[in-house]
Amino acid sequence: MTKSLQSAAEIIVGKIGAARGLDGTLKIIPLTDFEGRFDALEKISVGGKIFRVEEVKHIGGQIFMKFAGVDSREAAKALTNKFLTVDRADAAPLADGEFYTFDIIGCEVFDGEKKIGAVTNVLKTGSNDVFEVDGKILIPALKSVVRSIDIAAKKILVDSNAY
Repeated sequence: MTKSLQSAAEIIVGKIGAARGLDGTLKIIPLTDFEGRFDALEKISVGGKIFRVEEVKHIGGQIFMKFAGVDSREAAKALTNKFLTVDRADAAPLADGEFYTFDIIGCEVFDGEKKIGAVTNVLKTGSNDVFEVDGKILIPALKSVVRSIDIAAKKILVDSNAY
């Protein structure tokens, strides 16, 4: 139901790992549900600085990127452990009924007219997501429980009898 972490203005899509080789190529640790998004990138922000993407390679199930102006192993090492971000406007499109985690966090949860609290975290359990409300109530993000999500109003309506 939800897709990955982030903030409202910029979306974290990855983290830079180790330098690969001597030409400034970087290993990328994807932090997105949309790994294919790296293939079409022309630019990306790293630590608030915009880089032009020269090349993206997939080798042995791993992703490597080469940025313009990062032409040595030393320059690449300076970027290690920094996050890769894109503007919210460049977010991957979602199917109906899917939401980004950062849109869900902060939504107020209601059971009818009764306010339960606000979503503080979205837990990825493997079978389904779980909304953590006020750090203490866990609500499974299932269609049988979550009646509606209105991101614009920051409101989630649930049926507490269903969980």
